[in-house]
Amino acid sequence: MGLLDSFGMLVSSIIAAIVMLVFAILSFFVTVFIVQIGAGLAGYSPAGDFVVLSAAILSASAIMAGASPMSSLSGLPDTDSRSQ
Repeated sequence: MGLLDSFGMLVSSIIAAIVMLVFAILSFFVTVFIVQIGAGLAGYSPAGDFVVLSAAILSASAIMAGASPMSSLSGLPDTDSRSQ
């Protein structure tokens, strides 16, 4: 059954990658909306390319921050059972 297990893991990895891509695109659209509304509330009317640039920077930094291991900054011991 090793071949079927490997195939199942491959399919689940592909599905997970697609779901993460969809969530990244959705977060980018939400960030564009927030930047546009925020600029309007501040009295600015930036061009569309600057709105997209700032939304891309904010989205990329949020995705990278979510992927980084931040447990070392908390000062708490590692609770992962594999490290014991």
